[in-house]
This record gives sequence, C-alpha cells and structure tokens, in this order.
Amino acid sequence: QVQLVESGGGLVQPGGSLRLSCAASRSIFRVYSMGWYRQVPGKQRDLVASITSGGSTNYADSVKGRFTISRDGAKDTVYLQMNSLKPEDTAVYYCYQLLRAYSDPDWGQGTQVTVSS
Repeated sequence: QVQLVESGGGLVQPGGSLRLSCAASRSIFRVYSMGWYRQVPGKQRDLVASITSGGSTNYADSVKGRFTISRDGAKDTVYLQMNSLKPEDTAVYYCYQLLRAYSDPDWGQGTQVTVSS
C-alpha cells in the first residue's frame, strides 16, 4: 500500500497563498489519478482538484481560477497551489491516489488549512 505524506498546510490571512505537497512512497508514473479532497467537521469530504496520469485536471467550481494542481513524476509528488484564499477554504485537506480507475483510493493523513485574519 502506498504511503502519502502531505505538507504545506497552516494559517494564512484571507487573500494569501499556500502550496500543499503530497509525496508518494512509490512511483506515480502509471497512477491513474491523484488529487485533493477537503473536509470540515460535520460535512462530507469534497473533491477540490484532481490530475490524471495524462495531465488532465479537474477542479471544484469554488476553486477554479484560484487553485492549480500539478505533478512532478521525478519527485513522485503532487502539488496544490492555492491563491486568493478565502475563509471558506478552511478545512483539512487530504491527498488521495487512485492506482486504477476503479480501485479504492489511498489517502494521506490530512493537513489543516486555516484562512483567518
């Protein structure tokens, strides 16, 4: 089973930026999809952004134009650049990996992002 280690979360003021990283313990070259979900207490975990092995990306409407997902195959790492952050972006962000299209996802441990003045 792959290990996914997230980093880069923290406290930032509204309008600020953060970059999340998700480092995988094995090659992501042939991984079907990786990305980020987020969750606030009492609510379901929602997709934020995803990227396929072919480089296709998908974003939640609420983050389009502000967040950018990317992957570095040489480092087996996926990134989420978050700009123009809003208080409603506050959540625990979880990295996931789908080895195949219909496989069960592997999850990271989560990293807290807090947007507050």
